[in-house]
Amino acid sequence: MRWVLAAAVALGAGAPAFAQARPNVVIVMTDDQGMGDFSYTGNPILKTPALDAFACESVRLTDFHVAPMCTPTRGQLMTGLAALRNGATSVTAGRTFLRPGLPTMADVFGRAGYKTGLFGKWHLGDHYPHRPIDKGFHESVYHLGWGQLQSTPEFDWPLVDGRYFHNGTEKRYRGHCTDFWFDSAMAWMKERKTRGEPFLCYLPTNAPHAPHIDLDEYVRPYQGRGPAGFFGMIAHVDRRFGDLDRFLAAEGLRDNTIVVFMTDNGGTSGVATFNAGLRAGKTTYYDGGHRVPCWVRWPGGNLGAARDIAVPTQNTDLLPTLCEFCRVEPPARVPADDPYRGTSLAGLLRGTTKELPERTFVVQYGQTPKAHEACVIRGKWRLVKGTELYDTDADRAQATDLAAKHPDVVRSLRDYYACWWKGVEPLVNDFVPFSIGAKQQPVVEMNSGDWENIYADNSGYVREAVGGPTGGTWHVTVEEAGEYEFALRRWPERTKAALGDRYDPSPTSPGNKAKLKTAAFPTIARGTVELAGVKESAPADPRATAATVRVRLPAGRTRMKAWFSDAAGTDLCGAFFVTVTKR
Repeated sequence: MRWVLAAAVALGAGAPAFAQARPNVVIVMTDDQGMGDFSYTGNPILKTPALDAFACESVRLTDFHVAPMCTPTRGQLMTGLAALRNGATSVTAGRTFLRPGLPTMADVFGRAGYKTGLFGKWHLGDHYPHRPIDKGFHESVYHLGWGQLQSTPEFDWPLVDGRYFHNGTEKRYRGHCTDFWFDSAMAWMKERKTRGEPFLCYLPTNAPHAPHIDLDEYVRPYQGRGPAGFFGMIAHVDRRFGDLDRFLAAEGLRDNTIVVFMTDNGGTSGVATFNAGLRAGKTTYYDGGHRVPCWVRWPGGNLGAARDIAVPTQNTDLLPTLCEFCRVEPPARVPADDPYRGTSLAGLLRGTTKELPERTFVVQYGQTPKAHEACVIRGKWRLVKGTELYDTDADRAQATDLAAKHPDVVRSLRDYYACWWKGVEPLVNDFVPFSIGAKQQPVVEMNSGDWENIYADNSGYVREAVGGPTGGTWHVTVEEAGEYEFALRRWPERTKAALGDRYDPSPTSPGNKAKLKTAAFPTIARGTVELAGVKESAPADPRATAATVRVRLPAGRTRMKAWFSDAAGTDLCGAFFVTVTKR
């Protein structure tokens, strides 16, 4: 069965290899939308007419791979390096930050004279030096954490009339967040066009990631026909993607703008309805976890006819490809980066190259990455977790393990992986810190989503008080020596919830789940902070919203903990939220 419909739409026939002006770039990436979540790929219920039309006009990378979870995919896209090399290996647990010194896509395009903008989901760090404005984006309009409502930094902010950050400053938007991201991006691109400035626009939506909250006009058509909220969010993105396409045409930008559409990992809520023949979904190392659509259109770029390219590719390839298309100097790489970096697909997309030299690459991510917890890809072969072997040309669904029949292939792929792992293993537990006391961000609102090796980035984990009696460890850099004030909280400041109280979501909130058991600590009596060889405590009133501890600190990198105890000195729970101010 053909899972991708055939199309033969010419793209810019007779157009020169390079337009006179360097092309603009727009990257649209949706969140948690799998290969089967499009009518174009055969979904029997969901309708995505705008994305279908775009696919029919595009060069389609049909064997394209990302990480099986969002932060690692985002880091790979921004750096062109594998997640375990660039540092952003997981969505939480202190592992969402890129390693210092790695230039991002925004850095290299900005240095080449492009204006760079981000609109939507960042998820590579909320604090200096990891914010979008610290990573090369001239304009950034984004939310914190992995999403709104249930992530620790957002914690009950809605997807409608919610909170966003504009170049690091908190503001409120009106309407649904999907509309806000697209409207903000188009307004920014229009200004760039007016000023004659080439641009790189990165538009990563948080839709259709849960919570599946959208306007009734998008959800209603799917009621009783599958995951209505999820499909409704996709329908909303599809509508706005169509608006974006019409905007580019109306502004005369369409021909000389490279548009890339992709998703950040494999399927989630739609997998049970239709998964395009793939096995499993998000977080897994089967193709359903990391094989996603990547569609590229550039009418003025001489890409030739719309077509499928079935060569295995990965999202680390996009940075060198776009650099070549746009005549931008790519990031300088050291030899040690070779097995972990992407390769330019410019010739493949233009049709001047039919095949890439045989290549092997690794898909791996994780909260605590381990050897062989990975997928090794070479041509049609997939080595999953070091022991399972699949021929995805003959067996798209990965139903038949061929390891016993092809031990030579298993051995070759394991040997490749052993060398690959050797180059990243020393980095696995080299955590990247964020800063306190920096002039660029004088007040830092820390949260448990950045605790080392503890999965506590959902508001439910806060309510259940995971992390034990002293909570988790943050990796921080104290930028300047001096006195610091730490306001320790169990709940976000804006909730005004007391330290000792339960704080439950409203009865109508999607965050109010029947099995959730919110912990209360009415005996809280002290708050403690420990870092840089210093341990300080202060009284804590369980009826107050915070306990304030002042500490004099030396400059430098350190590990930090903050927690609450009772009058007898018994430790109770971590401080899930800590606001740090240099005095």
